[in-house]
Amino acid sequence: MISFFRRFFESKIGLPIVLAFLALIALAFAASDITGSSFGGAVSNADKIAVVGSEDIPVSDLTLGANTAVDQLRRQNPTLTMPEFVAEGGLDEVVRQLIDRYTIGAYGEKYGLRGGENLVNSEILKIQAFKGLTGEFDEQTYLAALARQGLTPAMFRRDLSDGMIEQQLLGPAVAAPRLPEKVAAQYAALVLEKRKGEIALIPSASYAPTTGPSEAQLTAWYKANRTKFMRPERRTLRFAVFGTDTLKVNDTPTAAEIAERYKRDAARFQASETRTVTSFVVPTQDAARSLAARIRGGAALESVAREAGFTATTADPRNREAMAGATSFAFAENAFKAAEGAVVEPAQGTLGWYVARVDKVTRTPARSLAQAAPEITEQLTTEKRAAAIGDLTAEIEAEIDGGTALAEVAKAYGLTIETTPALLANGQAFGRPEVQIVPQLAAVLQTAFQMEESEPQLAQVEADQFVVFEVAKVEEASAPPLAEVREAAIAGWKRAQGAILAKQAADRITAKVRAGTPLAAALAAENKTGFERESIDLERRELLSGRQPRVAPPLVLMFSMAEGTVKPLEGPRDLGWYVVSLEDITILPIAENSDVVQQTRQQLGAALSEEYRGQAITAMRKELGVTRNDGAIAAVRRQLAGEQP
Repeated sequence: MISFFRRFFESKIGLPIVLAFLALIALAFAASDITGSSFGGAVSNADKIAVVGSEDIPVSDLTLGANTAVDQLRRQNPTLTMPEFVAEGGLDEVVRQLIDRYTIGAYGEKYGLRGGENLVNSEILKIQAFKGLTGEFDEQTYLAALARQGLTPAMFRRDLSDGMIEQQLLGPAVAAPRLPEKVAAQYAALVLEKRKGEIALIPSASYAPTTGPSEAQLTAWYKANRTKFMRPERRTLRFAVFGTDTLKVNDTPTAAEIAERYKRDAARFQASETRTVTSFVVPTQDAARSLAARIRGGAALESVAREAGFTATTADPRNREAMAGATSFAFAENAFKAAEGAVVEPAQGTLGWYVARVDKVTRTPARSLAQAAPEITEQLTTEKRAAAIGDLTAEIEAEIDGGTALAEVAKAYGLTIETTPALLANGQAFGRPEVQIVPQLAAVLQTAFQMEESEPQLAQVEADQFVVFEVAKVEEASAPPLAEVREAAIAGWKRAQGAILAKQAADRITAKVRAGTPLAAALAAENKTGFERESIDLERRELLSGRQPRVAPPLVLMFSMAEGTVKPLEGPRDLGWYVVSLEDITILPIAENSDVVQQTRQQLGAALSEEYRGQAITAMRKELGVTRNDGAIAAVRRQLAGEQP
């Protein structure tokens, strides 16, 4: 069902182009927008995006906020570009959040709330990322962490202070709100709502011109739509992979070193004896002696223990010292006097009296230096190689930090330099899907996309694997010259022209259906091929079952329309228009005290908190007065989107 339009709705950055449960309910109840709006007047200065009360929001905050948001989103989608972020509405969300943040801070200060310097200091001291090797706050670590995020200490402290004010202002208002049961029942009833209608797709391709644009038309269209052809940032890396087995180091121990290690570990090479013992513990000496006598008489120790209500256990082989530590000195002495297979004379331990049997005696004779030499040699070789590798990699890192070029480092240490093709942040080779990068590079790719050119770094990627790498070339995210994407641009122009005509057709069809013409007949009157129509007979709970990760917008629209109405809806990326016709709405009755009502109250708790928060911030905006500088915001939008003036 409805498969013909699901494929059109994919968002590159996960912005809410589709609505889930709460959004459907909100549309059904015609909920109002709570994000706020601009309040009168114009802002003349180009260095601020808005004024909240008497406080300016600088343009630099918007740029930083957008870059930070893109960096966070790139953790899920490494190839995301800033123009894509802007085109999908990300910048608008950053503007809203900035205005909200300043509004909350200014409102709190107006009424005497503040995040004092000492309180901010205490919060900073708690943050793990700012602690050094000692586990204490480190000033240099703190400053470096802020610099990596493009923040100044003043900006960071302001954010912390505003966050504390928000907790004081809004914490009590949004804490654990409870939706009234009657309201919850109305929302719950929507889950059982059933809607019947039709959805038609009018593809742009059905109206697209068959001949191409003129050169002037194509050039003008491409200039206005360059962001649709943005290529993500690419980086070319030079690198060398090496392991502990490829580096040439002196790891052969000398005879003197072997003799010294033999002397140091003399106890390890002396004659030794271990014993495996099965035992159980009883509370008194008389009971231990009586049970031991039965075992000596031929009864099995395990059976005697079980009959007496105890459990016998067999310990791992132990020498005398280990056994004394685990049991008692007296028991260890008795155990090492007994013969293999014999019953140990009962002895007292911390938990009681031990009844035991010696299962096995293992004797290891002493080893001479010559006999121990192979084992010591292997051990020393491993240690010496690890130490030598550590020293060598430290030398390489020091060379790099000192400014030595990667090629010189590679030559000095016998490493082989390789060069990658232009890579995307997700590790794929740009335009060459068949190319696979070496696995060692995957571990350092995120770092490589934060480095400057020709500043090599060394990284240990596995226990015995290292990679030294640098960025050889950075190709910023940009739209290619028209000549490189000419065919795609022509197809885009045709699709855009078709979309204009498809909208006109959707308007004609919508008008006819509103006048009583069946949707099928209205579509047929257009005399075009490629149209698709599907009947919908669906309950909201089927829509919200979770079987589909996203709900297609035509269905969202259908579940928010009034009964008997018809509406057009634009498809994404000039692919076409939909006509949505809703014929009938049926709501099944919901029983009193239904589990669905209680589940709805719980599920809407978080949404209610966010609703209260939004309403509170809207009220703060109105009281303080918020004036947007739409010109400055538009300038930032053009700059971030890479639009040409």
